[in-house]
Amino acid sequence: MLYKPGDLERVQKEEEENDVGRSAFRRDYGRLLHSASFRRLQGKTQLFPGHESDFFRNRLTHSLEVAQIAKGIAQQINTTDGRFKGENAIDLDLVEFAALAHDLGHPPFGHNGERALDDCMKQHGGFEGNAQTLRIVSRVEKKVYDTQAGSGDDPCPIAEDGRDLRLGLNLTFRSLAAVLKYDSLIPAQRSEGEKLCKGYYVSEKDLVEKVKASVGKPPEGRPFKTIECQVMDIADDIAYSTYDLEDAMKGGFTHPLDLLAQVGDEKLLDEITAKTKREVSDVAREEVFQALVDLLQLYEDNSTPIEAYVQSKMVASSSVLRSKFTSELVGGFMRGVSVGPSDPEGLTFASLSVERGTRIKIEALKHLNYLLTIMSPRLKVVEYRGYDVVQTLFATLTSSQGPLLLPDDVKEAYSRLQDAGARHRLVCDFVAGMTDRYAVEFYARLKESGATIFKPL
Repeated sequence: MLYKPGDLERVQKEEEENDVGRSAFRRDYGRLLHSASFRRLQGKTQLFPGHESDFFRNRLTHSLEVAQIAKGIAQQINTTDGRFKGENAIDLDLVEFAALAHDLGHPPFGHNGERALDDCMKQHGGFEGNAQTLRIVSRVEKKVYDTQAGSGDDPCPIAEDGRDLRLGLNLTFRSLAAVLKYDSLIPAQRSEGEKLCKGYYVSEKDLVEKVKASVGKPPEGRPFKTIECQVMDIADDIAYSTYDLEDAMKGGFTHPLDLLAQVGDEKLLDEITAKTKREVSDVAREEVFQALVDLLQLYEDNSTPIEAYVQSKMVASSSVLRSKFTSELVGGFMRGVSVGPSDPEGLTFASLSVERGTRIKIEALKHLNYLLTIMSPRLKVVEYRGYDVVQTLFATLTSSQGPLLLPDDVKEAYSRLQDAGARHRLVCDFVAGMTDRYAVEFYARLKESGATIFKPL
């Protein structure tokens, strides 16, 4: 049986038996869908700033696409793998939940916003998008409070003595496990020069231990990463590698032949190969090159250079051909996913397997697009500006006058917290939850004329 009673437990017990026909995972899915953090994803950048065009994906539409791909992979496994039948079938609601939630923790301005907040929080537990996702669903979202520990009449989730009574969405432990991508505790303090750490915060350490105790231990040598989390992870890679490329083509940044021509740069190919080795350790440079040729050579071998160029530009500029191109990529990548050997005691931590050639293509395309588009000067200028905005907001709100600038409910919670680390984390949560537009607007209020004072914070 894939799902055990412990998987359905929550930090705070709820009476759920009256919800006939609605599973615990479906309830978790609904809570996420109606949360403020999920709605705010529509205002967070995926690749191109949202104000540039309403065509480009944002974090919300990206998450929806990841959820569709993840559900398709789970359906494929349930249909083709005899181990995942009946009561052992992967729960589709849970897989969709994990995919929809996977980017909740991303701050405004993408990875530069993430780096800015991590630099600000180095002495107070750090910042990382996946760790923030777990914190949002288990703490930050204002849905369930600890009714055993608090007073029911007090609307503030922080008790007078500084105890944090928030339980976030009070999700099942299996749902929390589904978003726990990295089983590593982020150090409470790190030096200024250290790189960003992936994992979970010290503030969620006790929760993670409860999750592990309820969901179970993986077989020796395997990480704590449930089958649903693995499906979400590969679905994210598939969406990221293909749909960001589609947006880049629509934005006029590139086209298939242009990408293929640049793969001839030995330095670039070496860099892509090095990054691909993180997932396929024995991959050869020639394999990476051939994978990209297979993906991007859309013209016949006997085509003239002009014919090849025209065909490539047409794929990039035609919505029909562009969609067909990315749709075929996604379908091919999904078909390369299966499940490897499982532990005799259960399928919870069965290892997801991606056919070698498919994995090389996903990784090579993902890193090629990253190096040539996301790292391009036009986008780096936008990211650089975002870093400065996020750092300024955090520094201002943690200054001596900073609490006076916070919204009333956040200010009340801030005043009740007892130590500097908890207060810094609260401000970090507030800034990380901002949409790109709200962050710029808040910055303008602090540093420029800003909006009218009659518009609430």
